[in-house]
Amino acid sequence: MNWKRMIHAGLPTQRLRCGALVVTTSLLLAGCGAADAPEQVGEAQSSAQAADTPRVALIMKSLANEFFSTMADGARSHQAEHADEYELIVNGIKDERDLSRQVALVDEMVNSGVDAIVIAPADSKALVPALRRAKEAGVVIVNIDNRLDTDVLEQEGVAIPFVGPDNKAGAKQVGDFLATKLGEGDEVAILEGIRTSFNATQRRLGFEESMSAAGATITDSQSAEWEMSKANTIASSMLSEHPEIKAILAANDSMALGAMAAVKSAGRTGDVYVVGFDNISAVQQAIRDGKVLATADQHGDQLAVFGIEAALEMLKNSDARIADRQTPVDLITAETLN
Repeated sequence: MNWKRMIHAGLPTQRLRCGALVVTTSLLLAGCGAADAPEQVGEAQSSAQAADTPRVALIMKSLANEFFSTMADGARSHQAEHADEYELIVNGIKDERDLSRQVALVDEMVNSGVDAIVIAPADSKALVPALRRAKEAGVVIVNIDNRLDTDVLEQEGVAIPFVGPDNKAGAKQVGDFLATKLGEGDEVAILEGIRTSFNATQRRLGFEESMSAAGATITDSQSAEWEMSKANTIASSMLSEHPEIKAILAANDSMALGAMAAVKSAGRTGDVYVVGFDNISAVQQAIRDGKVLATADQHGDQLAVFGIEAALEMLKNSDARIADRQTPVDLITAETLN
């Protein structure tokens, strides 16, 4: 039955269901590309079963980033193990800077009648108004990975629980390990994420705190917006302008890989340390090969699962007020990988 006709029949949008659900990848809009096409995950059910099974939408950032594809895989595995408890729709955007598309995905998921949205926002401020509208429509919202801005949440008059790691503490762990390889006054550089993202700010602060405690000098700090190619360009420039740099601290592993390539091009492999954050497989191998010193593991395969479980808890008890939940983040080095 068409959900719009069901609205006219007086049924609440958040409880609308399709008669039969299959594992499928389909476009909600004709203009969607493959990277942001919503994927519905769930076994075929009878109409009666589907009517009682909540639909959860996972909205992430760029699926071109291995961290988020790993997050999606973890969510799919969890849904397969709990197929009788909920259905899952997986969404991602092509580029972490494509804020308008992520806002549109929130609106699309609300219009499709999902019961809950678990979101890793590309921007800590820009997504808040769309999420406020979603809550007003009766959709449960859980924020994962990148914390929404508390001031904007207050301005919008909305409370949304955050389920995720302490990014500052994780970055400080990485920076503290790097500090054991540095001397007093050694020059370092930082590759930041998108500066309007809370996790980018927190990781920069963690790096800065550890370098300050070590007595290192932060010679340069620029945003590469989480992107490998941009990080490669910026890191190459940093190494050229500041030949005394001893380390580059990257706020995610994609940028760490870009920095690693820049170090290699500059002929300084083994001379300049590179650290990252996320623990993607390519960086694990680089750590084993001695090309990256360390990273932080925020357990991306489970991060969406933590958010989904919180959303299901809220759906089961509409009066439940879920407090923020801190999830694990661990230092990864060659020693921990062996």
